[in-house]
Amino acid sequence: MAARVRVEDRECPLSTAMSYVGEWWTMLILHDCFDGYTRFDEFEVNIGLSSSMLTTRLKTLVESGILTKRPYQDRPVRHEYVLTDFGRSLRPILVAMAAWRNEQLAPSARAMILVDTETDREVDAVTIDPATGLPVTDQRFVFRAGPAASEQMRARYASGAGHADRLTRAS
Repeated sequence: MAARVRVEDRECPLSTAMSYVGEWWTMLILHDCFDGYTRFDEFEVNIGLSSSMLTTRLKTLVESGILTKRPYQDRPVRHEYVLTDFGRSLRPILVAMAAWRNEQLAPSARAMILVDTETDREVDAVTIDPATGLPVTDQRFVFRAGPAASEQMRARYASGAGHADRLTRAS
């Protein structure tokens, strides 16, 4: 049975982003790519995914434009998988997800941290609005319907700030 998709999900940037990277294995492959791995056998060893499943995931990432496949050996022909510009644009998302999880852990319990390579200092990953300098987690920032929004999306956000008010009262 096919999954039901709400009309607003078809245009929602969060939903469409999840269609690219929403699978567990996809995120692990991307994590490996950002750590410099490019070869099938490296992904297979690091992730522990079956070769058929890995083949399918890599093919999907190539078809979606996140990775590009290029030969690195002629006999036998072997390929490496390299992030495209579109794929590299996903790095802040992976950094933010890791940072979110690390916030829940004591510093001594963090298995992976983000550091400045010039100073070796641990850094906090924060998304900042360049106009105000405020983190986008500030309650003044909310989602609203954009110029291309359908009627369903406009209806969802018609009350705008009321959604943020409910969130702040709940916390």
